[in-house]
Amino acid sequence: MVPPEEPNIYWPPGVHPDNTPEDWAAALKTEGYQVCEDERLEPGLVKVALYATPKMVTHVARQLRDGRWASKLGRFGDIEHDDLAALEGPLFGHVCLFMQRPRRADDP
Repeated sequence: MVPPEEPNIYWPPGVHPDNTPEDWAAALKTEGYQVCEDERLEPGLVKVALYATPKMVTHVARQLRDGRWASKLGRFGDIEHDDLAALEGPLFGHVCLFMQRPRRADDP
């Protein structure tokens, strides 16, 4: 499945545009992310968790400085949640991959 062709959607050039964990990992690597082992809070790093169903990546949550997680839910707004299991289920699937990059001064 190719990401939607919308003006506010960006997909990095040269990265295969399917909704597989591998393609999302490749896209996130263009922003400095690397695969990591888990969701543990580590000073100086920002982590993301990819959710997937058996067919595709459905969601990406970003870890906040306090260890909680932030998620954009489209028209339902943005939420913060204490753990990743809060979004697991039939809609988003399950966490399938963690990635991290050095935290920037402008990161929330």
